[in-house]
Amino acid sequence: MKLLSKALVAVLFATVALPAIAQDTASVTQGAPAVAAECGDDFATWKQNLGNEARAAGVGEKGLSALANAALDPKVLERDRAQGVFAQTFTQFSERMISDYRLKHGTANLQKYGQYFTIAEQEFGVPGPVIAAFWGLETDFGAVQGNFNSLNALVTLAHDCRRPDLFRPQIIPLITLIDRNVLPADVKGAWAGEIGQTQILPTDYLARGVDGDGDGIVDLRNSPADVILTTGKKIQSRGWKRGEPWIEEIRVPAEMAWEQTGRTNKLPLTTWADMGVTMRDGSPLKDNGLKAAVVLPMGRKGPAFLTYDNYDVYLEWNQSATYTLTAAHLAARLAGQPAFDRGNPDAGLTGDAMKALQQKLHDKGYDVGGIDGILGTNTREAIRQEQIRLKLPVDGWPTDELLADLQASSE
Repeated sequence: MKLLSKALVAVLFATVALPAIAQDTASVTQGAPAVAAECGDDFATWKQNLGNEARAAGVGEKGLSALANAALDPKVLERDRAQGVFAQTFTQFSERMISDYRLKHGTANLQKYGQYFTIAEQEFGVPGPVIAAFWGLETDFGAVQGNFNSLNALVTLAHDCRRPDLFRPQIIPLITLIDRNVLPADVKGAWAGEIGQTQILPTDYLARGVDGDGDGIVDLRNSPADVILTTGKKIQSRGWKRGEPWIEEIRVPAEMAWEQTGRTNKLPLTTWADMGVTMRDGSPLKDNGLKAAVVLPMGRKGPAFLTYDNYDVYLEWNQSATYTLTAAHLAARLAGQPAFDRGNPDAGLTGDAMKALQQKLHDKGYDVGGIDGILGTNTREAIRQEQIRLKLPVDGWPTDELLADLQASSE
């Protein structure tokens, strides 16, 4: 596909931030001082207080009417309470999510919309495969955008007292978009309030929406150009560093200083090389002047990756380590890398055994983020601390041996 001319690119980006969307974004997202709408209050009173705050923030009658008509949706709470997919291991989750369909259509879309991916990388520094990976994982490139009423979903999650601080700030931006005729009052999306082909929350839609095709509308539900450029801008806003890698597959030796591994412990590649870490094919690491961490999602005998600062941006998109590593690897696949080597990991704990381990860790004073059977960041870090104490290899992987040692030490 022929690339857009520099002149057209300049015109396009001169009109990226539509006045109807971009004006007064800070005041809208922050809101004006008003009576706080506390979670769990009488719903009608709660909405009235929130409406007063929205009016003070400049939302007009159309947006306020949409809020007044919003209703609680019990199906949203059911979905919020049942996110068992993240109890899967990295290999289970990633091999299901990185499907032939997504690889095939991701490659095709990178070619079909190449001009917009090129603009996104020129303007925001984000490579096309990174954007395409999120596009595929979130909605299969726009095919499955969700059928929940977005405003009802956000009102429900904000009124609920489980995580109101996460969802309540999204309501005024959404009704602002409705008030400005950017979105219809009955706009539909994911159960957690995300909208469009890469599941953008209203705050990002309002503040970072890009009119990629130049038609005067930021349409993240129907316009691939708008989707690609808005997604690139969102990723950049989370701290993406132009020209730097995000992930590389590696091979680790049978023995090394395992306590040095983990996403937050970034070291020069020369240091990892001295420990015996190589590229996946056994060739020496190539020093690129950057620091990286060694991430072992299935323990020291499973897949192994170097993760750079840009990988941390993925966690700004989704806090699940399993999702973020899958998204990063899908981007690497779309950039031409092969499927990861599964290795031969020790059997990990699942289900009730995993919950039993979390309970033991909780009883020892660790914050594991809930006894839910999910190997989240807090649980993994608690495991590492206990592995240090028990003089086991420190790889954050839950095993029968670790659980038995914890049970024995508590008797």
